[in-house]
Amino acid sequence: MAAHPGDAGPRTRSGAAAPTGQDDGCASARPLRADAERNRRRVLAVAMDVFAERGLDAGFDEIARRAGVGVGTVYRRFPRREDLVVALFEDRLQAVIGIGQAAALDPDPWTGLLGFVTGMVELQVSDRGLREVISQTAPLPSAFRESIDRVHAVAGDLLERAQRAGVVRSDVAVSDLVALTGMLTAVAGPDVPELWRRYAALVAAGLRADGAPRAPLPLAPPDPDELDHLMRLACGRRPQP
Repeated sequence: MAAHPGDAGPRTRSGAAAPTGQDDGCASARPLRADAERNRRRVLAVAMDVFAERGLDAGFDEIARRAGVGVGTVYRRFPRREDLVVALFEDRLQAVIGIGQAAALDPDPWTGLLGFVTGMVELQVSDRGLREVISQTAPLPSAFRESIDRVHAVAGDLLERAQRAGVVRSDVAVSDLVALTGMLTAVAGPDVPELWRRYAALVAAGLRADGAPRAPLPLAPPDPDELDHLMRLACGRRPQP
């Protein structure tokens, strides 16, 4: 691995490079490589948390501060924001696709579709970065295009199967499902983290074809304080303590 400008070896008091043997040089290179990989893993772990909290436009300086490294270290490992976003979220998108593939194995078209929608929301409620990737509300790397298309294709297959079975309205489109998952994640605030499940049941009732059986709504409706909290989240305002 090429040395970085700041990776200088031992020096004498005069500033000249101190002599070192071949064995010492090889031994010192190994810790540098290990440190670099350790820093990379640390940056990725912290960046996942920061993006989950603040979204994809979170600053590299915040990531570096939390990771305990210099911001230059972050840029050396990930020169462009796109590089960091791809490294973090490609696996997350594959997890979404995996949920859809598992749902397709459900013999019941309705529970398969509902399981996919629920699984998508569960992944997004605690991860703002993933929510922005799936909803495409932030500029995305072109490398994600294929994965996003696969997510939509999996959703489309599940939807068409349920429509052919006569359990979902025929006028529902894949774009409706994407929009609905975004709406459901928007009401999942820290004070009411599970309330979205009530609205998921309402959404499910709206998707049902006429005459199909409907399950009762889970949870109680929001009380006045919870409703205020939800509306502030929906409007992009900070909830009151």
